[in-house]
Amino acid sequence: MPDKPGAGTQGSSKFRDGQSQSYAEQSEQKFYELIESLPMIAVQGYNKKREVIYWNDASRRLYGYTREEAQGQLLEDLIIPDHMREGVIQAHHNWLRNNVSIPSEELELQHKEGHPVPVYSSHVMIKQDTGECEMFCIDISLEEQKKAREELYRRASFDDLTGLPNRRLMETELSSRLDAAQRNDHSVAVVFIDLDNFKLINDTLGHHQGDKLLKAVSEAFKREVRGSDLLSRFGGDEFVLLLFDFDGPEGVLEILRRLIDTLDQGFILEGDYYPVTASFGVSLFPDNGTTGAELMGNADAAMYLAKEKGKNSICFYTPDINDRLVHYQDVTALLRKAIESDSLQLHFQPQIDLKHGGTDSCEALLRCFDEHSQPVPPAVFIPIAEKSGLINRVGDWVLESACKQLSAWKGTALENTRVDINLSGRQLTNPHLADQILQTLERYNLSPAQLGVELTENEVVGGDDGQIAQLEKLKASGVHISIDDFGTGYSSLVYLRKLPVCGIKIDRSFLHHAMENESDMAIMQAMITVGHSLGLSVVVEGVETAEQHKLVKDVGCDLAQGFLYARPMPADQMPAFLAGHTA
Repeated sequence: MPDKPGAGTQGSSKFRDGQSQSYAEQSEQKFYELIESLPMIAVQGYNKKREVIYWNDASRRLYGYTREEAQGQLLEDLIIPDHMREGVIQAHHNWLRNNVSIPSEELELQHKEGHPVPVYSSHVMIKQDTGECEMFCIDISLEEQKKAREELYRRASFDDLTGLPNRRLMETELSSRLDAAQRNDHSVAVVFIDLDNFKLINDTLGHHQGDKLLKAVSEAFKREVRGSDLLSRFGGDEFVLLLFDFDGPEGVLEILRRLIDTLDQGFILEGDYYPVTASFGVSLFPDNGTTGAELMGNADAAMYLAKEKGKNSICFYTPDINDRLVHYQDVTALLRKAIESDSLQLHFQPQIDLKHGGTDSCEALLRCFDEHSQPVPPAVFIPIAEKSGLINRVGDWVLESACKQLSAWKGTALENTRVDINLSGRQLTNPHLADQILQTLERYNLSPAQLGVELTENEVVGGDDGQIAQLEKLKASGVHISIDDFGTGYSSLVYLRKLPVCGIKIDRSFLHHAMENESDMAIMQAMITVGHSLGLSVVVEGVETAEQHKLVKDVGCDLAQGFLYARPMPADQMPAFLAGHTA
């Protein structure tokens, strides 16, 4: 049993030997027995000088002082933080002199080792009529509640994967900083950061590896941003950086270039190297908006324009960006609607056999029309299909429609015509692409030799082993594979002997330049010679004049394609064209 206030022996000792107790003494004894039996409630007693006269064991566990250490010490010297000392002394005096009690409240008091102790503290004054007033403090630890609140706050305010502030905390901080910036005439920059082609990483390597890369990128970014700035994960592979106290747009560029330099170094995860690039969109307060919503929206729009520019690009918001974003959204909606309503069209452009004059192959070219039946140029809608993630659905539609048309040509003069379709690099990442193509051909009872696929040079040369295996499977089955726009990407002549391709299509730019420049003529002849030495067919694109026709025939091209022979045409016009261009 602990000591009673003012007693030098245990509270029960003076009543041994059967001595009678007054009612007050019995009540007091029961009070001390009660508070000592409460293991989770810390109770301390103080005399009118605020010296400790009682200290139960729960107080020891809560504040770290033993009963012996606490006895006789001043309240403000034990558990009161420095910034609360004067207030506590004044409140105690006010209670003694003016009978103004201290209210119960949540406090952060101080442990013997110096760290804060969160408690709910209540206060009771007894013996006020005797002149020997005693104040008892009853403290309940709020440590568990504090931890629970902190965990709730962390979950509500921080991203679980990266530990960065999340969108909610970032928007709250932005709103607060904008109010201060408006009062003090300061600038604020909102930077939207989106990792380029991150979906491909998730699709090919799995989300587990993608998460590791996101964590590595966020750690690298955190090392580069200043203490005054706020880096947050907005969601997915998007980050938002809030910049404060910078020296104009040039100061923003300096910070962002540091981030780009960090990305340029790449990341090594589990022994594998991963190159990473990002697109940065910037909006500035107050020039590009005065509210968080305006600045966020404009930074997002600028980021989309940065993606159009290419990897590791930085774009500052300008008013015309909104028009481009609206156009992007309109075309995306148009494409999605056209896919769902099956209203896209395939047009076919024949490839002419330069030796015999006939044609037995053609390229299927996708056509999209707006609500007024006006054509949307492929140079507009194909990049948007890539960026919006619709390219796989578009590719599936093209494959299905081309096979359907080949099936419809059975029993006609076109039944032996091969149709070449274009594949995107994103489609090539599908590990089941070859099976999908072969199963579609089988469903329409077509031979693989009736279909060709074209990929741009960069997509073929940059493919990994799995993607190359897909092409090898298609070639082995009889599908004709060719490299489109050959000569415009990698210096890839050395790659031709390694790649599973059947032919090359020389880009139209070489033909146009070869008419005027002997160097370009020599390059084109070299490509044709190497292609033939490897057993590949050679097609040249963009033949528009009789002089160009004569040139490509003289230098040994096998096939030619261009407006001189035929513009891309609907399927129902192909029979008439074929009738006039038989071998």
